[in-house]
Amino acid sequence: MGWLPSLAIFGAAALLLFVGTRILIPWLARATGMEPVVAWFVVGGLFVFTPLVIGAYVLLRREPGTGIVDSWAERLRFRRMNRADWLWTLGALVAIGVATTGIQALIQLLHGSLDLSPSFMAFEPLTPGRLWILAAWLPFWILNIMGEEVLWRGVVLPRQEAALGRLAWMANGAGWLLFHLAFGWQLVLVLVPIIFVLPYVVQRRRNTWIGVVVHAGLNGPAFVAIALGLV
Repeated sequence: MGWLPSLAIFGAAALLLFVGTRILIPWLARATGMEPVVAWFVVGGLFVFTPLVIGAYVLLRREPGTGIVDSWAERLRFRRMNRADWLWTLGALVAIGVATTGIQALIQLLHGSLDLSPSFMAFEPLTPGRLWILAAWLPFWILNIMGEEVLWRGVVLPRQEAALGRLAWMANGAGWLLFHLAFGWQLVLVLVPIIFVLPYVVQRRRNTWIGVVVHAGLNGPAFVAIALGLV
């Protein structure tokens, strides 16, 4: 999977995310009165991340030699994490955290303000009567992380490696950046470290679990902290 096929598949997913966030979520929130963030769980789960899982399945089914679960797991490179994998994972988390903090400070310095909450994810810190939103978020979070990592790192990245070799992580990161454009320019800039560091480390270690751990380890705690008004 070279540059053009890569941009095509990431672009199709980006279009789903754009339509979902700019059209479907506002419509659903107005029609039902639900909070935009809850509408994001519904629309994102059904219209964006479920199609990613289906797309991954379809692509795998079309590949020779991946007809059973065991071979799919090997094909997707879900391998047991060893000590070196965990060290690379920790290093990636630290590097992403430091770089992200620096980018946030630079945006505030140059732009005067920092807004990392897209309108479709904006919500007030959860009060006791709204803590159920965290329970609704949990399955969405799992689908989000696994849907992206199975497709982007499990299915697509090895195909990119076959076509692009050592530059595959760059194509994977460029496509992943394209996928996130609907989030707005400030958040996309802040996401640049994870967008490129994560696929680099996954390619270097050839283990998709690293992508899952890094993605979940940054995405999950950040949402919980915002939801509880800690940041």
